[in-house]
Amino acid sequence: MARENQSIVTGFIFQGLSSQPRTQTVLFIVFLVFYLFTMVGNIMIITVIRADCQLQSPMYFFLANLSFLDICYVSSNIPQMLANLLTKKRTVSFSGCAAQMYFSLAFGMTECVLLGVMAYDRYMAICHPLLYTIVMNRKVCVHMVVASWTSSLLSSLVITSLTLRLPFCRPDVMNHYFCEVLAVLALACCDTALMDLVIFIFGILIVFIPFLLIITSYAHILSTILKIKSAHVQSKAFSTCGSHLMVVTMFYGTVIYIYMNPKSRLPQDRDKVVAVFYTIVAPMLNPLIYSFRNKDMKRALRRAMNRPNRLFRDL
Repeated sequence: MARENQSIVTGFIFQGLSSQPRTQTVLFIVFLVFYLFTMVGNIMIITVIRADCQLQSPMYFFLANLSFLDICYVSSNIPQMLANLLTKKRTVSFSGCAAQMYFSLAFGMTECVLLGVMAYDRYMAICHPLLYTIVMNRKVCVHMVVASWTSSLLSSLVITSLTLRLPFCRPDVMNHYFCEVLAVLALACCDTALMDLVIFIFGILIVFIPFLLIITSYAHILSTILKIKSAHVQSKAFSTCGSHLMVVTMFYGTVIYIYMNPKSRLPQDRDKVVAVFYTIVAPMLNPLIYSFRNKDMKRALRRAMNRPNRLFRDL
């Protein structure tokens, strides 16, 4: 049923995470630290992987791409949020909202697919080590990454285009801190059942299928690891996969809760808090998890610190 006050909407107003000035100041400092840590940490991972000849396997190729993706992901929403927290102006133009919605959705979808690709890579490395270098060659890895980006960019284009074709109502106040697609849909003046179905279908294709791939891959990995008699090899295998599972648990858990949880379409305050985890916290923790829970990365970081000139030359 259409709402009242239908008119041409030229922009939106964010409610944000808080309306209290002191809380906004605290949030600004916290999220600025998170943003800087994410940028520095992921740039460091990319640089170390490029500079270290011992980190040229497919796993680290995918990790470098994940780090680049996380830089893009946080940059699509955190700068806008920081500006809104720092000033009283919380508005965004219609075109600005469209761009933010497209890129944040595209980067989030790409991460879903890429995490599935990384799980398949670990499955091949542990369950089929003799075929690993043949199957996961450089050309195949590049094609997987390109497919992840292409499918997600096109999917986001479809969702964003269909969403922005809807009529919107006043008041144009969005109960969120960035132009998240469900929050934008909540302002539509018409029945959005078709858009809900479209988002659900893309959720199955881009979120749920890669998640099933991850579950299946790690079920086979666990079965293979438990058959290994060497405790040292078991420990190394668990260490290699443990960091990936930590990222997957946090990212997919929050994304599935938001996009595949049957509930009212009107965004709730708790949904904004949950969104912080997959848009801000998960990208920030990725460098920490992969650096300190991965022995090869820790050794590479120590080598890089001993050779700073080479590290900065490869920037």
